Amino acid sequence: MEFFRNTNIDFLGKKWYFLAFSLVFSVAGLFSMLFWHHIPYGVDFRGGTLVYVKFSHTPDDNALRASMDHAGLHDAKIQRFGPVPDNEVLIDLDVQETSEQALDRGKTQIINTLETNAPAGKQDLNNSSFLAIKNYLMDKDPMHLGSDADQKYGQQAQAVVDTRDKVQGGVLSSFDQLKGPVDSAVAASLPDAFFLSDFGVRNVEIVGPQVGAQLRKQALLATAYSLAGMLIYLGFRFEWIYGVAAVVTVFHDTLITVGAFSLLNKDISLTVIAAILTLIGYSNNDTIVVFDRIRENIKLMRRERLSEIVNRSINQTLSRTILTAGLTFLTVLALYLFGGEVLRGFSLALVIGILIGTYSSIAIAAPILVAYQDWRIDKGKRAATMSVRAR
Repeated sequence: MEFFRNTNIDFLGKKWYFLAFSLVFSVAGLFSMLFWHHIPYGVDFRGGTLVYVKFSHTPDDNALRASMDHAGLHDAKIQRFGPVPDNEVLIDLDVQETSEQALDRGKTQIINTLETNAPAGKQDLNNSSFLAIKNYLMDKDPMHLGSDADQKYGQQAQAVVDTRDKVQGGVLSSFDQLKGPVDSAVAASLPDAFFLSDFGVRNVEIVGPQVGAQLRKQALLATAYSLAGMLIYLGFRFEWIYGVAAVVTVFHDTLITVGAFSLLNKDISLTVIAAILTLIGYSNNDTIVVFDRIRENIKLMRRERLSEIVNRSINQTLSRTILTAGLTFLTVLALYLFGGEVLRGFSLALVIGILIGTYSSIAIAAPILVAYQDWRIDKGKRAATMSVRAR
């Protein structure tokens, strides 16, 4: 299957347009990284605490942010998480300790901030642990049990937690929702000591600053090693200039991708780094296809100029490039649209990277080869002229 046959597009004739395009996006990304949003490291790299909160209604981000500021959490980041109907919010706190106390403190800070109208002397059932519910039932003994109280009330407490977290998605809106899964005597006694807030803290994750710094270092080393390996591989398989062109191209792709994340103020996490490493491999493969055709055509078109050979090679591989890149792009676009919030950063990096990687294989890598060849020819001519003058 071919989309294009016998095309004769002068790609090298448009190299200055390509250069202008790359300069605009590269400079914009650099300015954003240096002066505006900087590099928006996720919690994986800078350390901190992530608190996942589910609401029984559509949350008001501005009201949440105001509540965080009022409670002294001025650096908290608030963003919607998951599908809109799920009413889930991710709150990023700048708490950089790795102890169990830090986990509890992050959760407690959010609960205390959001529970503005909590009845005195009552616990929030939507944010109570299994142990707290069980201890209350043991003390209250609503079922009037004897020796089996510990086991029975443990089962009842687990039924409450399962109904809340697995059936109702983490938030109970009414005590009536416990009727059926929970013993009627237990369900009737819970309002005496518990109330229902309109939110529930689903999960808390924490990364310490030392771990974040180590992950940053490893991410940079992984990227640098992949570029060095590619340079060595292409230097042996082709010539060193091919390796240099490929590395410059991939660096260009990486710079624009990271710059796009900075401009959009999207967090760069471990999954984004994985996507960037995937992008390096993809862009390298696409560039090698073009380079391989150039090498074949150099043997067949010895009398042609390198610029004409390169143009012919790009046109010959254009159909393959469009098919491969197009199908890959549709796949990662579907992943971005339907893959959920967890994969959003990973898929966004791939969406940007596939477009830029395909473009750079044609618009960046090939012109570098021609520019080097022209420079070498001019250098040879100047050396010959100097030799003649010397005689």
